[in-house]
Amino acid sequence: MASDNSTLLAPSEISAANVTESLAASQTLTEKLASLPGILWDNKDFFLLEGRIIFTAMACIYIGSQASLRRPPSANPAKKGKKGGRKDQDKEDELVQGLLPSDAILLPIMAGTVLTGLYYLIKWLDDPEILNKILRAYFSIMSLVAMGKLLADSLNYITGFIFPTVWLAKNGKLYHIDSSKRGQWSVDEDSAEQVWDDKKKSPLPYWWSELGVSDATNSLLWEIRHLLTEEWTIRFSIHAITNQKFEIKFNDILGIVLAIQANIVYYMTQSTFLSNLMGYSFCYTGIILMSPTTFATGTAVLFGLFFYDIYMVFYTPYMVTVATKLDVPIKLVFGGPAKASMLGLGDIVLPGIFVGLCLRFDLYMYYYRQRKFVAVELKSKVESSGQLTTSTEKQRMVVKPDYVNPQGQWGDWFWSTKLGKLSADATPALKASAFPKPYFYSALLGYLLAMVVTLVMLLVYRHAQPALLYLVPGVVFAAWTTGLFRGELHEMWGYTEDGSLDTADTIVEVNGEGNVISVVQSKNEPKDKKNDDSKRGDKPKDGGDNRANDDASPDVKSTKQNTPPNKGVGDKGELEAGRGHKLEAKKSKGYPVFLFSIEVPAPSETSDS
Repeated sequence: MASDNSTLLAPSEISAANVTESLAASQTLTEKLASLPGILWDNKDFFLLEGRIIFTAMACIYIGSQASLRRPPSANPAKKGKKGGRKDQDKEDELVQGLLPSDAILLPIMAGTVLTGLYYLIKWLDDPEILNKILRAYFSIMSLVAMGKLLADSLNYITGFIFPTVWLAKNGKLYHIDSSKRGQWSVDEDSAEQVWDDKKKSPLPYWWSELGVSDATNSLLWEIRHLLTEEWTIRFSIHAITNQKFEIKFNDILGIVLAIQANIVYYMTQSTFLSNLMGYSFCYTGIILMSPTTFATGTAVLFGLFFYDIYMVFYTPYMVTVATKLDVPIKLVFGGPAKASMLGLGDIVLPGIFVGLCLRFDLYMYYYRQRKFVAVELKSKVESSGQLTTSTEKQRMVVKPDYVNPQGQWGDWFWSTKLGKLSADATPALKASAFPKPYFYSALLGYLLAMVVTLVMLLVYRHAQPALLYLVPGVVFAAWTTGLFRGELHEMWGYTEDGSLDTADTIVEVNGEGNVISVVQSKNEPKDKKNDDSKRGDKPKDGGDNRANDDASPDVKSTKQNTPPNKGVGDKGELEAGRGHKLEAKKSKGYPVFLFSIEVPAPSETSDS
């Protein structure tokens, strides 16, 4: 979406009215395409501006997709305390909003309803400034969390570049920076043991590691590193209302503070830069928090919005009017010497969530290929001719690899790679971050080509173009074509993020080539199907099937068996007296009615992850 003389035309298109004046309407398509090279050269400033839009959109999708990575169902949860794993991983997974196949119909209808309502509201008000003020205040409040998340993660990335955990020296040695011992070590090639370097007293990489500064300065640098990388535990409790515990970093708090200040300045000045920053944050968090769930659902949803975008741009004035009249962060705006250009957030987020799905599928396949099949014997009891016999059957059990979190490794990758190649002594998290990404890169390439085609069509037809008309086929077909050529269409179709694949102790039947034929049994049911009986609240009735007692824990059974069936009155009184003493002890201990605390770990407890 670009404009002439800073007049924005639409949120999902690029328009170049001044550039295409030299294209005569009577020219044929072949003649118009033949004249494009000269037009491109004469208007290179314009295309540099459009290049900024394409680069920004792809950067938002790339960074947001990387941040959306989480443990795939083909990997086991990281062991507690293991580097590369996060304690809050499962909590973050719960925040992901999965789309349903019905959303392919509901989303275009809801989007069309909102767009039509805004159009007629603008017409009724005649002056949209009042509506702009209301929407600015609304978006300022709604963007606090999104902008805080973007700024906090950006600060964490910068911290990773300044204070990496590993770095590669010119002699080929990979140095590890240890915060707990405040030193740096490398691995000896002969003995494979840690060798501490007494000269490297600084927490900085490369030649900065041997800075000739005082011990006090080095100590200050270690304290700064400790402050920026440690996790603080915040506890908040109100009796009978809430009891929360979560971990944050200093950069998370600083990100929220900066977001509040940026929103106040934006509301007062309507700065284009801050409006774009809010747009970046919406795109970033949207790609992180939204999931198409499956490739089939994502394809259906995108094609539903594909037809919606075509209709709203070509056949109604709603899209163009709303985009030009509303001055709120629903688009990214870039200014040039004589014109401005813009891109709607929907043209970034909607293809972006599909590209993020492709990256998570790459991570899923990375661990899927590492699974192992362990031989097990299944025993089953069969009743034949009134006798109970035991039969044994040999099958295979799927053993999943442990998950290593690949996020937050950009700084380590920058300092520890040579020509993009990892060292053999690289950390497990750094090695995990280098997993193959064929689906992700193909989807990004499809997005890039689609954006270029969108710009060409604008120049050829001199008419506003719905970007999703080209972006949806470009991204979707790129992903499915990659699966076709790699022979993984079956895996793509069966992949889902609804939790049904996240099972353990799965027994499968394997053919001679090592391929899974069928699933025999799975001890752990999917997360969303667990405890269905407990949710229904069914209880066995007297004289009925008392299976609840059969499933009772050993402790419960032993308690029931060891309790004498007939107790005297005196014994009963002793039991009640014992319970009374316990209740008094509990009452005397007390509990907090209101609690708010921030716990900071000691320097020795800090670990680089």
